[in-house]
Amino acid sequence: MDVELRHLRAFTCVARLRSFSRAAEELLITQPALSRTIAQLEGKLNVRLLERSSRHVELTDTGAEFLVHAERVLAALDEALAVVSHRVTLRLGFSWLLPDPWAQHTVSRFEESTGASVALARTDAPLQALRQHAVDVALVRGDVDVPKGARVVRLGDEPRIAVCSEHCALARLGRLDWSDVRHWPLVVNTVSGTTGPWSWPADQRPDQIIETANYDEWLESVAADRGIGIVPEVAQRRSRHPALRFVPLTGAPPSPVSLVYLTDAQHALIHRFLDAAVQTAP
Repeated sequence: MDVELRHLRAFTCVARLRSFSRAAEELLITQPALSRTIAQLEGKLNVRLLERSSRHVELTDTGAEFLVHAERVLAALDEALAVVSHRVTLRLGFSWLLPDPWAQHTVSRFEESTGASVALARTDAPLQALRQHAVDVALVRGDVDVPKGARVVRLGDEPRIAVCSEHCALARLGRLDWSDVRHWPLVVNTVSGTTGPWSWPADQRPDQIIETANYDEWLESVAADRGIGIVPEVAQRRSRHPALRFVPLTGAPPSPVSLVYLTDAQHALIHRFLDAAVQTAP
């Protein structure tokens, strides 16, 4: 009959939650895709498993009987995976400063629930590492073009803050508005930065741009007073550079944070990690 595990997981999730919308959220898929998966399963079995109405989802008698066996199959699979999971490592790629405390909570929840481990892979280009299968999941900031065949899971947004050298006049002003950034030289990380000329309309962009190729170069360029920088607030909590000063930034759009993974990577642990990531997201 060619019934796949995704069919069983989709069915048991809907049966447990009695809701297609909530099951779609838990499975990290769209509701139409979930409905198609259930329809495929019912078509392969040639039976009706669920009764749907505008308000309720209920199991048919056949569905209730099938659920017992489906849960037994999935439990046996999870048990088999648990036997070997302690030998398995999931690789999380990131370019700089993982969000906190999300990263710590996610890794702990994932490792405790699976027995597997997370290897943190710092790379200047996490999406490229994902395309090359050097990492299993990539954490990215900002609005980025994801590789073909990849899926994005949005975790949330990070507020932005301005940063400058201790010798910069901005340090004495104590506050900066997003609309006034254009009047300052702006240091930009062109590879993994979240703020750059692309962040403003063409007629509102900063007049002077200083380009760097990674976070460390960006950090030292700002510390050397070559210009100011704009980063997510996590940098203030995690950077201890003595020459830097952080300045509140008003009117700035938040910086999105997402996880990206390849849909052709049929790795059960990836989905377990995504589950933990979404549950611990702010």
